[in-house]
Amino acid sequence: MIHIDNLSFGYKKGHLLFQNLNLSLSRGHIYGLLGKNGAGKSTLLKNIIGLAYPTAGTCTIDGANAAKRLPEVLANLYFIPEEIYVPSTTTAKFVANTALFYPKFDEEQFHAYLAEFDVPRESVLDKLSFGQQKKVMIAFGLATNTDLLVMDEPTNGLDIPSKVQFRKIIASALTEERCVIISTHQVRDLDSLIDSLVVVHNREIVVNQEMDRIAEKLVFATLPSTDGYEVLYEEESFRGKNVIMPNHEGVYSRVDMELFFNAIISENQPLLQLLQQEQYENAI
Repeated sequence: MIHIDNLSFGYKKGHLLFQNLNLSLSRGHIYGLLGKNGAGKSTLLKNIIGLAYPTAGTCTIDGANAAKRLPEVLANLYFIPEEIYVPSTTTAKFVANTALFYPKFDEEQFHAYLAEFDVPRESVLDKLSFGQQKKVMIAFGLATNTDLLVMDEPTNGLDIPSKVQFRKIIASALTEERCVIISTHQVRDLDSLIDSLVVVHNREIVVNQEMDRIAEKLVFATLPSTDGYEVLYEEESFRGKNVIMPNHEGVYSRVDMELFFNAIISENQPLLQLLQQEQYENAI
């Protein structure tokens, strides 16, 4: 669905945030986009949806150049930015004024999502708390039924029960035709939700893998001692040492995304080398 080919981008001339970036994202997946603050997650999302223009290379959505912002492309994507603006109007008027741009919008779904989020149906948008406003925009975005749904830090402003609701609702809304991209710096918020992980680090995509594939290659465990084990990365915890090891025996372990992300940004060389080999094998 999304193909980025040799994309370069920078806000200042001579200072590139991305250079020769390549990435492909497919329908039927919920992608988690991770990276340190300032790594360019939001910028990458804006390039994907055509709100930022690459200095070189292209980003296409179903073959159409995203930067051209064609009406037929815009009608099939919805973007929820980190900082949202809501007009001084009711949810009903917002739907009446906005839903017509999205041919597959389902008003019954919208109200069902509002109910799941515990947002009053006849709310005045700018009178709601920031968290409630975010829920309205998420509910609207899901109800558009666009094939591409992109969210930048959607859980900011949500309390813990609302984050649980968010994960449940997003998971239920995925179809084989839909591609969902969620950017966050709060790794735990995507726990058990995403099925594919994309990590931006040092101006590169260092990971673009399905979670099951990561679990095939790596073991995540907590050990009292690492003596005698082939450990790629470790962190101290009150229960012992949280570790990442090569999965030579084909055992299954749940991917600890926070530990995995910490290992990547620490530039752990054994793990990065394994990931680079995996990326290469997938490309050929």
